[in-house]
Amino acid sequence: MSATAAWPQRALHHPSLVVGAALTLALIATALLSFVWTPWSPYEMNLDAKLLAPSAQFWMGTDAFGRDVLSQIMVGARSSIAVGLVAVGIGLVCGVALGLLASALRGWTEELIMRLSDFTFAFPAILSAIMMTAVFGPGMVNAIVAIGIFNIPTFARITRASANAIWAREYVLAARACGKHRLSITVQHVLPNILGVLVVQATIQFALAILAEAALSYLGLGTQPPQPSWGRMLSDAQTLMFQAPLLAVFPGAAIALAVLGLNLLGDGLRDLLDPRLSRQRQ
Repeated sequence: MSATAAWPQRALHHPSLVVGAALTLALIATALLSFVWTPWSPYEMNLDAKLLAPSAQFWMGTDAFGRDVLSQIMVGARSSIAVGLVAVGIGLVCGVALGLLASALRGWTEELIMRLSDFTFAFPAILSAIMMTAVFGPGMVNAIVAIGIFNIPTFARITRASANAIWAREYVLAARACGKHRLSITVQHVLPNILGVLVVQATIQFALAILAEAALSYLGLGTQPPQPSWGRMLSDAQTLMFQAPLLAVFPGAAIALAVLGLNLLGDGLRDLLDPRLSRQRQ
């Protein structure tokens, strides 16, 4: 059986990959479903129905303003995915470009890019968001930009390290000996051979982006009302822990399951794309 034919079979027999893919697909399906259906309006307040326990009418109960918790969690999944996609996209595009440039040109260019990456690491996403909030005000856009900027050096470092290993391969040396331009070698040989590493890292950064967005929203710096956010739901539930403890359980479980699914997916993809790791674990 060829390696290509065996790939789906190995994927189905990898528990981490299967569970991670199932949880990730459930997250995406929940977000997509919220565009066309939610049990109740996530924005409409009903003070006569506030702080109700889970029931057949309200499956996850209601919050202090009488809003349906399940509907808010479903719509909040859209915010988490949107922030994750855009923030990881910023880091992926900019970081991969810088990492490939550093690996291809080496010398002072590589040194400059790596030192800039070190400087950026000194400002975590939450700290960057706080600084941006002081200037531009809180909001989802500022959270996306802050998380995206923090992702750039991560992708730049991984890309540069992976690309350096490819530049030492025989087929790349042969291409250089034939007079091929470094840009052509990068596009034709280096980038295709590090895509697996980048995909795995993107799933991990996606999980971290969801955590960062929840933390920023919890602090009031991320997604702003009336748009539901898992982090702000946790913040609102903090003062009601004794009256309605489940208000914190449901958004907390949503964050935990989303991050767990993406991490398991990344772990499974890493094993699948690098069979040596799979053999070491057996």
